Amino acid sequence: MANTTVTTTSHHEAVEDDVSQKLLDSAATLAYDPATEVDWETPLDKDFHGASPEWSSLYGTRYWKEMTEEQRKELTRQEAASVASTGIWFEMILQQMLLRDIYAKDPTSSDFQFALTEIADECRHSIMFARGAAKLGAPPYKPPRAVLELGRAFKTVAFGEAAYAAILVAEEVLDVMQRDWMRDERVVPFVRTINNIHVVEESRHMKFAREQTRRRLRKAGPTRRHLQAFVVAVASYFIVTSMVNKDVYANAGLDVKRALREAKANQHYKSMVRSSCSGLMEFLSSSRLLTRPALAFYKRANLI
Repeated sequence: MANTTVTTTSHHEAVEDDVSQKLLDSAATLAYDPATEVDWETPLDKDFHGASPEWSSLYGTRYWKEMTEEQRKELTRQEAASVASTGIWFEMILQQMLLRDIYAKDPTSSDFQFALTEIADECRHSIMFARGAAKLGAPPYKPPRAVLELGRAFKTVAFGEAAYAAILVAEEVLDVMQRDWMRDERVVPFVRTINNIHVVEESRHMKFAREQTRRRLRKAGPTRRHLQAFVVAVASYFIVTSMVNKDVYANAGLDVKRALREAKANQHYKSMVRSSCSGLMEFLSSSRLLTRPALAFYKRANLI
């Protein structure tokens, strides 16, 4: 029995190392430099949206129908900048978790080297998002102070499957959203380029996060699995609910109280978020991370 276990473990490690090597090969073949790929010089054309209108938190509401086309475009630009700012916030958490995870591990392994490759990607992405938000004419959006402090705690204590599954949640939600934006000719061209870069490079990060989550869970007993499932769900709730900062409405010239009220009740937006998470929920279910307490948070965040 012991020999069988050792053999099985060695087989899994060999397969996972091969996955990481393939991801390294892909990164060497297809990677972007946002500093040169994105058109930073052309002034912002306000005839375009900042994101696909259907992804606006107010799309389909009575307020949306009353807004002028200029107001709608300004709102989507502010919302796109808010999503980018939330992306920066979580990418900083992600980078710290990855560095802590690979600390003192074998630097010759493809796992170690891809983790560093991902960190390098995320550094470029954060700068790209920051420049993109500035070009959209948006102020720096940040999650509420309580959420910032929870993020500080999470990146310090999260480990193993909780860290990688939380990374996957943030990346999967943005991936579906940005695939729509990058194909939408109503969206300002430089934002479409940003989304394309992010989608291509994050596809590797998501593959790595899935493999790492599966690997760590093989060593997890029922108690650890239930605890980590709860931690991931709570992190997911705060990530998703922080994407659209309430200040976007004031900066788009809207009535903040009314906008917040209608956005909160917007079934269309909730449906869009749920649809973006269908693949993610299937993965979490197959990994036995959709426990009853975890499901409560996913439902509150409209992820399921």
